[in-house]
Amino acid sequence: MKIVGVGCGPGMLTEEAILALKGARRVYGSRRAIEIARSALARSCEIHEIRDYSSLDLPEDAVLLSTGDPMLAGLGDRGGEVIPGISSLQLAFARLRLPLVKVAVVDGHSRDPGQAISETVEEVRRGKIVFLLPDPSFPLADLAAAFMKEGISCSIAICEDLGYPAERITVGTTDEPPVISSRLFSLVIGRFV
Repeated sequence: MKIVGVGCGPGMLTEEAILALKGARRVYGSRRAIEIARSALARSCEIHEIRDYSSLDLPEDAVLLSTGDPMLAGLGDRGGEVIPGISSLQLAFARLRLPLVKVAVVDGHSRDPGQAISETVEEVRRGKIVFLLPDPSFPLADLAAAFMKEGISCSIAICEDLGYPAERITVGTTDEPPVISSRLFSLVIGRFV
């Protein structure tokens, strides 16, 4: 099995990913991942949309699509060969012109938001710039309040629809956080403005 990162949006496929997709006989992935990869797939390729990833049993020749990069809160832990993709982290830090050497990643998917918030505060306290992958219902106001309670003032960037035509990055502060307007977003938090 191959796990192919399709990038975080259209036009973010790497050459290695395109080659793997052109040779794929069977592709499995979310609707979003399939749409990103569709132009690289052969007409004869079987396409299977996945809605539940909890009990996947895929054939040996399967290509499993992962949005962004499979190793960034993706599907890279499923075994098989991993072909990286351009992640939302890479794109966000490039757009904000931030060095990746200062990043700390906090995965907030399907987790208690309080844990993600406390990890974020701790990493910023250590001088890191946090890239937070939240659930769509993440309580940004609670994050800002946690920083205020600790007496830490820093920047918050909401990175929405990265790689898509509607891409938007809004920067605010923990004192005046920006407003989330999309379900597809990530957060960058730290002392960077």
